[in-house]
Amino acid sequence: MSAPALLSLRRLTAAPGFASLVTVGLLLALFGLGGASYAGFASVQVLLNLLIDNAYLLVIAVGMSFVILSGGIDLSVGSVLALTTMLTGWLLQVAHWPPLLVLALVLLAGGLFGAAMGALIHYFKLQPFIVTLAGMFLARGLCFLVSINSITIDEPLFVGLSQTQLHVPLLGGFVSPAALIALAVLALGIWLAHWTGFGRAVYAIGGNEQSALMMGLPVARTKVLTYAFSGFCAALGGVLFSFYMLSGYGLHAQGTELDAIAAVVIGGTVLTGGYGYVAGALSGVLTLGLIQTLIAFDGTLSSWWTKIVIGGLLFVFCLVQRLLALRAKP
Repeated sequence: MSAPALLSLRRLTAAPGFASLVTVGLLLALFGLGGASYAGFASVQVLLNLLIDNAYLLVIAVGMSFVILSGGIDLSVGSVLALTTMLTGWLLQVAHWPPLLVLALVLLAGGLFGAAMGALIHYFKLQPFIVTLAGMFLARGLCFLVSINSITIDEPLFVGLSQTQLHVPLLGGFVSPAALIALAVLALGIWLAHWTGFGRAVYAIGGNEQSALMMGLPVARTKVLTYAFSGFCAALGGVLFSFYMLSGYGLHAQGTELDAIAAVVIGGTVLTGGYGYVAGALSGVLTLGLIQTLIAFDGTLSSWWTKIVIGGLLFVFCLVQRLLALRAKP
């Protein structure tokens, strides 16, 4: 390889968005592989179905992106999702509350739950892993205080949103309202991360919290708001999951917190914080969904191959991120 070509390659791999570009390339390669291998795979609707089926995960991954960018972790999101479905189902079906009031209450509860964990992490200097692990057990346990059984949701607003298909002009397919909500949350997350003082503070804290303090950034407020936003996204993900499943159950979304972390890392965000793009959550979630779709189209592979492939991808991306970090050092 010539010297100019080698120099160009080094510049490309050192670019801030290189890992995200790799994810997009992988996504396109997987889609091309599916289209070449299975009849009917290479269609617009298959791609849109990835967004429909994983709308709740995309919302959670956006919230998780902020937590990881700040140098933290949130293991409670899957349990908060399940608790949200349980509270939603019980308030609608047993207490007969108005649906809009129920939605406002569960979203507020998710935000407050996240803010409480953020406050414990910052003011008591506790490890995010331990605090959010406790939050995971607490939220999952509260599910079964509400009910040990699944609660079917037949409220007309929820059923209507679950069955609505919104046609996409020009493309010829359709999406669900939940998919549009997920894309709106993604757009909000991108704006918050890259065009607001809150986003700049999140990146600074993830890079070096002590330096952020010395620069006079509102570290305490930012950390609490970061976990509050993650809790809000987990609750909103629970609402979208309620639309999707039309039920509340304490065993919903087991392992979703790990899927969200995997999607964020595969999307190019570094687990140590301070580096990455919220937009990468979309490519990460679509990649996970595409792997599941490929296995479903094949029909001969066990569903456990999804976890195996995701585990391998996660290992590779963490290794690539580490190598890029070492090369970036002077």
